[in-house]
Amino acid sequence: MKKLFIPLISCLISFSGLAGAGQEIAVVQSIRVGPYEQAFEGVKSVCSAQIQRLVISETNKSDVISDVIKISPDVIVAIGIESVKTIKKINNIPIVYLMVLDGAAVSSSGENIVGVSMNIAPDRQLNEILKILPGIKTVGLLYDPEMSGQYANKVSDACLKKDIGLIAKQVHDSRDVPLALISMKDKVDVFWMIPDLTVVTPETVEILLLFSLENEIPLVTFSEKYAELGALMSIGIDAFDIGVQAGEMAQEILAGKDVKGIGHIEARNAVVSINVKVVKKLGITIPEDIISGAKKIE
Repeated sequence: MKKLFIPLISCLISFSGLAGAGQEIAVVQSIRVGPYEQAFEGVKSVCSAQIQRLVISETNKSDVISDVIKISPDVIVAIGIESVKTIKKINNIPIVYLMVLDGAAVSSSGENIVGVSMNIAPDRQLNEILKILPGIKTVGLLYDPEMSGQYANKVSDACLKKDIGLIAKQVHDSRDVPLALISMKDKVDVFWMIPDLTVVTPETVEILLLFSLENEIPLVTFSEKYAELGALMSIGIDAFDIGVQAGEMAQEILAGKDVKGIGHIEARNAVVSINVKVVKKLGITIPEDIISGAKKIE
């Protein structure tokens, strides 16, 4: 009996090791850029299935769809909004998206689509802001309701929970930004720039930065490149970890979990960058342990 038991255990171990064998993931990536490549590495780090990657910018969109159909994967991972738009017509294979700004818009594309948006929950961001600027009483915000209305509501909820005032003004055209900003002068302690394509353009970014420095109102943004240009700080995403989150979703699906039970989530990790020169220019005192825990822009 003992002799039979040992081979049986060995057989079970071998079978469990091969349980992922034959499963396949097709990764459809919009373009080869740094953040997307980092996200792809994050996906690979947690997925045990075989992965085949297709890059849209290196082929025709119609070829990508036919290639995915030929691969017949168990899961499709779509990196970037262009990849989602390209393959969302495939409705019989689970799709996990990532590196997409508006997860809410993607979620309406089909019941087989789930994923991770690039948004970091506003309450998480506000906590990071308060570490740097603990004395703020009122936050300024501009937004286009059609672009980021839902996100602006979340910002409002986050401020309400912290008993912080919010002056949020709607703009429907980027040309409305200068006047809306001027109306906030002497009324807000910090301006929060959210990823809204109406509010944030090359021209308006320059106006926002100038408004911040001239009126000594700290500017908090979502992208490190704007912190490099003169914003006080940025609260950005960790592309590799977003890849890990998406990879974990793909693994759940491969393990048999129903796509409908997974849903849509936001990025869980934030990368905080602080412009040290702007800190000095605005005369802000930040504890050393806070600065040491952030990425410094000299």
